[in-house]
Amino acid sequence: MDKIKFFLIITIIVSAISYSQEVTSVIHKGEVLEVVQVKSYTYLRINDNNTEKWLAVPSINAEVGEVYFYKGGMEMPNFKSNELDRMFDVVLFLQTISKNKEGLEVKQFKHDVSILKKKNANKSNEKLEITVEAIENAISINELIKNMDLYKDKVVKVKGQVTKFSSQIMSKNWIHLQDGTDFNGEFDLTLTTNAIVSIGDVVVFEGKVSLNKDFGAGYFYKLIIENAILIK
Repeated sequence: MDKIKFFLIITIIVSAISYSQEVTSVIHKGEVLEVVQVKSYTYLRINDNNTEKWLAVPSINAEVGEVYFYKGGMEMPNFKSNELDRMFDVVLFLQTISKNKEGLEVKQFKHDVSILKKKNANKSNEKLEITVEAIENAISINELIKNMDLYKDKVVKVKGQVTKFSSQIMSKNWIHLQDGTDFNGEFDLTLTTNAIVSIGDVVVFEGKVSLNKDFGAGYFYKLIIENAILIK
């Protein structure tokens, strides 16, 4: 490859990175046209510079006519909400929005921290009375917790029902699963992933087991599956 081609390629790459960073940091403003509430999310149809968009954010008390600021997010085309039994052409999933520009960064930081439970982040508040049918080559949650040292750094397949979903926290989606089993009172399994799911979905994920994962500021996961891939 000659020098001219090399420098052209480098220029294109640098320009693409700069553009991506700029788009991510751009603050948008939209007026609420419609509000739809589900269990853990609020869907907002907004008017952003004469363009209608659907946003999805963790539950808020929004009203038609209010104006919000937002930035970044993850765009999901042809997204189906199982709770609403509705297909959206495009939904932009956001971790937070704000009624003023200045509060956007503060709210984003607080939201990032709030999803982690200090020193017992691998537990949820309530064990559901559910039974998830086992599948071949998948491990149950109680077996995984009981023998976590054996599965450390190994890729495992798990099946469970989604009990909590938080999108785009530290550039990841966070999912809590239960399958009806438990070990010594521990029944909740946390995963990080790029997949989008809904609360109540019964899903199959595959990912790497990490133990004693410390995210700083005293927030700690004894067991977590990272970068999980949605199989079904």
